[in-house]
Amino acid sequence: MSAVGSAASDRMGVAIHPETSLGTVRLTVTDLTRSRAFYEQAVGLSSVEKDDGTLAFGVAGERPLIELRADASAPPLDRRATGLFHVAILLPTRADLGFALARLATAGWSLDGASDHLVSEALYLSDPDGNGIEIYRDRPREEWRFVDGQLAMSTLPLDLESIVAEIGEGPADQPQAPAGTRIGHVHLQVADLADAEEFYSRVLGFEVMVRGYPGALFVSAGGYHHHLGLNTWHSLGAAPPPSGAVGLRDFEITLPTEDELNRVLARVRDAGIAVGQRDGGSLIRDPSGNGVLLRVG
Repeated sequence: MSAVGSAASDRMGVAIHPETSLGTVRLTVTDLTRSRAFYEQAVGLSSVEKDDGTLAFGVAGERPLIELRADASAPPLDRRATGLFHVAILLPTRADLGFALARLATAGWSLDGASDHLVSEALYLSDPDGNGIEIYRDRPREEWRFVDGQLAMSTLPLDLESIVAEIGEGPADQPQAPAGTRIGHVHLQVADLADAEEFYSRVLGFEVMVRGYPGALFVSAGGYHHHLGLNTWHSLGAAPPPSGAVGLRDFEITLPTEDELNRVLARVRDAGIAVGQRDGGSLIRDPSGNGVLLRVG
């Protein structure tokens, strides 16, 4: 049995509800002014200052996507510790991805990469503190392919010219991300894939969708290509970062009803995992120390 614990009951393995989604991702940064400019101008999100001094970013009138807390003395991001690999912002259309690319160019923000994953097309970049950001659009599900029962995903060069061409003859810019923009997935650095699979698949109930990437695993609810990416590319056997370091504080998994949340929490407690309370949700930690806030969406 993995580090999750041996007290799990035979209820483990029950699939998480197909309408499960991801909510707010909370990060620590060192300079709110600098980060605010990035997330507003380069990513196109609106910001609201909360009573505790944190900044919540999203589309006006919709739930926050990213929340930032600043600490000028925070230890810097350690790319070889467990934590966030990237947070992925899902746009409604391919044209929106074209506008996002144009917005990044206008802001003078360079890409770390750009990939065609067969199921999606993605732009990769980092925020001013090095936190990984993916901005992407999905291909329609009817275009996804399965090979030997596994969803076909790959990492191919992205045709950026064709992405920009999607803008067509419409408005020259889109200064803000459109309505319907949301967190599509969160990709984590973990210390051990077997422990991560035990936690996210057998305890929480996410379905394994892709095993074909060496050192990585992709899991989802409701047949999505992935709500969570898990990899050990830089973090195999690593410890969590120091408390309060730049990077991931926690991310939300939202269940559609209170009953569904309670079903998941029952499996969590059966597995011997400690459950705390924060911001109206139930806070747990995966075997690599990543914070997961379970709540009703």
